[in-house]
Amino acid sequence: MTRILGNLSEISADYDALFVDLWGCLHNGIAPFPDAIAALRNFQGHVILLTNSPRPRDGVREQLDALGVPREIYHDIASSGDAAREALNAGLVGQKVYHLGPERDLGFFEGANVARVPLEDAEGIVCTGLFDDRSESPEDYRLTIRTGVNRGLKLLCANPDIFVDVGETRIYCAGALAQAYTEAGGESLYFGKPHVPIYNLALDRLAALAGKVDPDRILCIGDGIHTDIQGAVAEGMDNLFITGGLAADRIPVVNGKPDPGALDAYCADVQLTPTFAISRLK
Repeated sequence: MTRILGNLSEISADYDALFVDLWGCLHNGIAPFPDAIAALRNFQGHVILLTNSPRPRDGVREQLDALGVPREIYHDIASSGDAAREALNAGLVGQKVYHLGPERDLGFFEGANVARVPLEDAEGIVCTGLFDDRSESPEDYRLTIRTGVNRGLKLLCANPDIFVDVGETRIYCAGALAQAYTEAGGESLYFGKPHVPIYNLALDRLAALAGKVDPDRILCIGDGIHTDIQGAVAEGMDNLFITGGLAADRIPVVNGKPDPGALDAYCADVQLTPTFAISRLK
């Protein structure tokens, strides 16, 4: 049974560290959520921002600075971009790769031991997103997907999210293309939530700050039931589900908290039971 909270402070003393999602939890892609900023500022332990952003840590930090997220509320960042770049440098998709994604993600390749080439010359595909996520959908990539699958190319997905909400607009992410690639018969490789590599990276970065921390004393927070919550469950970590993000249309808020009946129905539908649930991080 999921325990419904009104405030993070109800349970914060039970944890030494937080692994905190960004989109839908700390900000909406346009501005930070003031209550979430206050909650993290009041937390007495270490905060690691755990994000499926395809950008490496420095790029995520710069993005957060631009949004107005104060650096003092967190201690480090572990991104899908970090974990995926380690795999890229290990040669998992070859030395010549086709970049499927916008120019703003070119920072992903800084320091990488690969060459970016046209699709017809590639040994593998690196997907950081759609070229234009404001107007395109996976349907626009049928030819690219078919070409890659027919050539037997592996696709490295730098962001497993299917979509995120930017303000009031829902846009597709790299995970949607990777899902379509797999459905077409190709092989997609994932390194962000809910997959193991990003959690290992987060634990390493937490250990560098605080020494070894008991996983029972780590709380994972996020609004993605199939990323944040599923990943935390797989790692055996407690988790706090933010119902007012991606699931807001399924779980209404009643008296400032998630509606218990709607939450139960949603959890039964997705076959996952979060440890805790709250409407917004506060």
